[in-house]
Amino acid sequence: MMNVRFGVSTWLWTSPFSTDSIRLFPKIKAMGYDAVEIPVEDPALIDVGKVKEALIENGLEALVCGAFGTSRDLTHDDPAYHKNSFDYISACLAICEGLGATFFGGPMYSAVGKARLVSPEQKQREWERAVVNLRKVSQLAADRGLEIALEPLNRFESDLVNTAADVMRLIQDINHPAAKVLLDGFHMNIEEPDIEKAIVRAGDKLLHVQVSENYRGTPGTGQTRWDAYKRGLEAIHYEGTISIESFTPEVKELAGAVCIWRPLVPSQDGFAREGLAFLKKWAGVPSAPLKVEEV
Repeated sequence: MMNVRFGVSTWLWTSPFSTDSIRLFPKIKAMGYDAVEIPVEDPALIDVGKVKEALIENGLEALVCGAFGTSRDLTHDDPAYHKNSFDYISACLAICEGLGATFFGGPMYSAVGKARLVSPEQKQREWERAVVNLRKVSQLAADRGLEIALEPLNRFESDLVNTAADVMRLIQDINHPAAKVLLDGFHMNIEEPDIEKAIVRAGDKLLHVQVSENYRGTPGTGQTRWDAYKRGLEAIHYEGTISIESFTPEVKELAGAVCIWRPLVPSQDGFAREGLAFLKKWAGVPSAPLKVEEV
């Protein structure tokens, strides 16, 4: 049996996360989840005190990840973009601290969707900017007793960090103890020739794992090599959280950003419930969720 916890992103149902999104917490807990992953698109929408109360009331752990659109780019030529990124990341770190989360995760090295064919010289300049700026971010996190978890993205969403090898090189160059790794199975299914080796490469730097199927659907319904994931995670004795991350097609701006042009499942509640049942069986964890009415 794997000694792991299970979480789910509120992106499965809604966007952006706001204080009102705590209405999802009782359902998430009743399904059998241990944690809720909170994507912070706009920090101003979140009343940390109220969200913390709801977490305690429902017995849920908070995980916090970021959303890095075009205005949040630590590799941009214009330093104004760096300042905007630092301001946003600082606000997210304050939310992490307030909610009791231990790390802040996401592809914070660059803007999501920044995927171009550039010269080696430009790529090196942007890499160096990411290193310098993420070293500052790492210190901001450490000052609050937190860590950061850097997430590789597939080639269609980033031209800078695509694989576990890429992110481990980035961490080596940042050279700060607070800089760690988040691996997302959707991106790994595109970029990694060997899932098990990629996880082993991350090793003890791996803070968090996100999963869905290869087509962003319910775990267990696609072509994902779950056996390889399990071998890799067992090899490094991973004891963190495994979170389902997918998206609702009902929020058009979000669906457009992640290129979900059709419903992936009959219901988002079914996605969460069936996905967790599969993951618990896969990990050898007893599963006894309560009946939850769809809302």
